[in-house]
Amino acid sequence: MKHCIQRCIALLSNDLHRQCFKCQRPTHNIKECPSLCRDKNKVLLHVDSKQMNLLAVLEVRTYHSESWTGLFCLKKGKLCSLMFGLLIMMLVMASYILTGAKRGLLLMQPALRYGAFTSSSNLMDNESLCDMKDHYQTSKMNISYAKDYPSIKVIIDTITTNIEFITRHLPDLEDLKKQEMHMFSVIPNKFLPNSKNPCWYEEYKGNTTRDPYATNSYALYSKRFRTIFDYLRKVFWSHLYHYKEKHYRLRCLPHFYIIGQPKCGTTDLYDRLRLHPDVRFSAIKEPHWWTRKRFGIIRLRDGFHDRYPVEDYLDLFDLAAHQIQSVLQGDNAKDSSKIIIGEASASTMWDNNAWIFFYDNSTEGEPPFLIQDFIHAFQPNAKLIVMLRDPVERLYSDYLYFASANKSVEDFHEKVAESLQLFENCLADYSLRACVYNNTINNAMPVRLQVGLYVVFLLDWLTVFNKDQILVLRLEDHASNVKFTMHMVFQFLDLGALSEKEEALITKSPASNTRRPEDRNLGPMLPITKEILRDFYQPFNTKLAQVLSDEAFLWKKS
Repeated sequence: MKHCIQRCIALLSNDLHRQCFKCQRPTHNIKECPSLCRDKNKVLLHVDSKQMNLLAVLEVRTYHSESWTGLFCLKKGKLCSLMFGLLIMMLVMASYILTGAKRGLLLMQPALRYGAFTSSSNLMDNESLCDMKDHYQTSKMNISYAKDYPSIKVIIDTITTNIEFITRHLPDLEDLKKQEMHMFSVIPNKFLPNSKNPCWYEEYKGNTTRDPYATNSYALYSKRFRTIFDYLRKVFWSHLYHYKEKHYRLRCLPHFYIIGQPKCGTTDLYDRLRLHPDVRFSAIKEPHWWTRKRFGIIRLRDGFHDRYPVEDYLDLFDLAAHQIQSVLQGDNAKDSSKIIIGEASASTMWDNNAWIFFYDNSTEGEPPFLIQDFIHAFQPNAKLIVMLRDPVERLYSDYLYFASANKSVEDFHEKVAESLQLFENCLADYSLRACVYNNTINNAMPVRLQVGLYVVFLLDWLTVFNKDQILVLRLEDHASNVKFTMHMVFQFLDLGALSEKEEALITKSPASNTRRPEDRNLGPMLPITKEILRDFYQPFNTKLAQVLSDEAFLWKKS
C-alpha cells in the first residue's frame, strides 16, 4: 500500500483527485503524479483538523464512484482476512438465531405478544391503567415463559384429577404412648383446676448448687436465648413451692397455639397479642418443638442432632409459670385463671416431615401419627389460631424470604414449574396426604408449594379437634381492619375487656408484613406464573371455602 493513493488523498479538487487515482495502477510512474502527491510528508487526510486513515476516507467518500476502486488497492492477504472474518461473524449470528429459536427466546409468534393474559378477571378488576401498562411491558419482556403455559396446564390438570380428600385413620392412644413414652411420663393427664392453662406441680430433686437449665438444648444451641436463661437461673429458687420438705416447680403447657401459616402474618398477630395484659408467650416466639426440635432438627438443612426432651420445651414457659405461681400463692388465686399462655410456631400446622425417620407402620406412604394427635392427647381443649393468605402470594413471599441467591421473577417461575412436575410425579404413585407429608418430595421441590395446600392440613386437624376450637383468619382482612380481627381473637380466647388506651396500643399501627429492603426491587411475579399458580391452588381453595363456609377463602379478588 505504498502507492501514491496512500500519500495524496486529500480534500482536493475533482480534477486533482482523478489524476491521483490514475497513479494507483501497478505500472505508475511517481513522476507523473502532481507535485502535491510526491510530497512524502503529506498527511493522508484532514477533516476538521483530524487525521483519518485510508479506510475512514473510503467510508467518507463512498458517494464517489471512484472511491470504491480504492478497495482494490488492498493486498490479497488482507482482503482474504477480511472476507474470512465476515464469514465467521455470519456463522456466529446464524448459530445464535437457530439456538434462540429452539429455546423459544426468539421469533415468538406475535399472537402471544399482546393481551396474552387480559382475560384474567383479577387483573381487570384490580389494576389501574398504570398497572396495566406495566403488565403488558412485563409480558413482552418475559414472553418466552408464555410457551410454558400449555405444558404446565397439562400438569395441573393431571394433578387436579388425582386430588382426593380422604379422611385419615386416627391412631389409638396406646399407640401414641408407645411412640413417645418419655413425653407421656412427664406430662400428666390431669391439670390444676383453677387455671385455664394445663399446669401441674412437678417435684424438683436438684440442690441449690445445681443449674436447672444447664442441659437445656435451647440455651446450649442458641446464644440469643442465653440472656433469658440467665435471668431464669437467678429467680428459679424463689419460685419453688415447698411442701413437706420437698420442692415443687409449676409446669405449664400453652392454652392456645398459633399454628400457621408461615409468611401469613403470624408474627404481627403474635406481637399484638403480647401486648395484652392477660397473655403470656413462650420465652421464644417459635420453639418449633412439636415439629422439629423433639426429633433433633435444629435447621432443616443441617440434618439431625440430639433430640430435645420435653423438659426443655417446658422450660420455655417458666416465665409465665412464675407469674401464675405468684398469683396462686397470693390472696386472690382466682386471678390466675385470667392469665393464658400461648405459643406461636408457624410450622405446627403443616410440618410433619420428620415422621418417616421415626415412625413405622406407614400405610401407603402416609404418616401413622401427626403433630395434632399428640397435642390432642395431652390437651383436648386446646385452642388453635390459623392465619392464612392467598397461597399464590404466600409462595412468592416465601421464595423471597428463604431463597439465598440469584433471586428473580424468572428464577421463581422456573422453580414453580419444576415443583409442579415433582408434585405431579408423586401423585401418580401416592395419595394426596402422602405427597403433602413426604419429606423426600418436599425437600426436592425448589419452592414450598405444599405449604399453601391449607385445606389438606386443616381437614387433618379437624379429625381430632372440634371446629369451634380453631379460629381461621385471613391476612388480607387483618391488614385492612386490624381492630376487627383482634376483637375476634380476644373473643375466641375469652380475654377480658380492655381499656381504650390498652386497645389503642394493640391496634393503632397497621399490620406489618412487608418485604425486606433487598427484595423490594424485584417487583411482582410474572403474570404467567401467577396464572399457573392460581390454576394449581384453585381446587384446594374451593374445598377450603366449603369447609369454612366462607367464599373469601377463594381469594378471587386478591
